[in-house]
Amino acid sequence: MNEIFFLVEEASEGGYAAKALGESIFTEADSLEELHANVRDAVRCHFDEGKAPKMIRLHFVHEEVLAV
Repeated sequence: MNEIFFLVEEASEGGYAAKALGESIFTEADSLEELHANVRDAVRCHFDEGKAPKMIRLHFVHEEVLAV
């Protein structure tokens, strides 16, 4: 595996929540800088030494609800 994808959403209580696609990895953070660090740490912890993907892609999902 060369890369891993995370879906990132703004958490309802503030900050961000990130969930990996195809792996059981989830993390949260209060800022983007903290999110970057937490995602890297979660990926390192999830995979065995030398097995972690070389690239992490964050896909930010932004949802808006409009009243008619």
